[in-house]
Amino acid sequence: MRETPVTIVGTVVNDLRPKRVGDDAAMVVNFRMAANERRYDRDSGTWFDGDTLYMTVVCWRRLAENVVACVSKGDPVMVTGKLRTREYEGKDGENRSVTEMEASAVGPDLARCAADLRRPRRTTPAVEGTTAAVTADEVVRGDVGDLAATGPLVPAMA
Repeated sequence: MRETPVTIVGTVVNDLRPKRVGDDAAMVVNFRMAANERRYDRDSGTWFDGDTLYMTVVCWRRLAENVVACVSKGDPVMVTGKLRTREYEGKDGENRSVTEMEASAVGPDLARCAADLRRPRRTTPAVEGTTAAVTADEVVRGDVGDLAATGPLVPAMA
């Protein structure tokens, strides 16, 4: 069965809890977010808060590392991923379940904040006939000047 991606827009409501797990020491980070429904009351002409959805978000590996570096409690975020139901046994011995979102992407909600985007700088081999190496950022931004005219430029893949 195919997974259905879900996007939730809300606010991070707790401190991030990063840790390393497994044989490969993969980073995982969990955080809770709240998504508030806003409703308009035509009679009074005002907006008010409706129900709130609280969701635990789980991020793995590179996404987890980037989230730890960029996101903190109180930040407005947009999270896309898939919903997972995890079952466990509670302290009282009863079987319980929790629904979590396994994130595939996390980003700032630019309707509620501004962000300074950074990408890792990776160098590519020098274009044939030149001595300068070009970074992937320069390729994306188009800052390669006359180098592009000297031949094809293929950014290195990470």
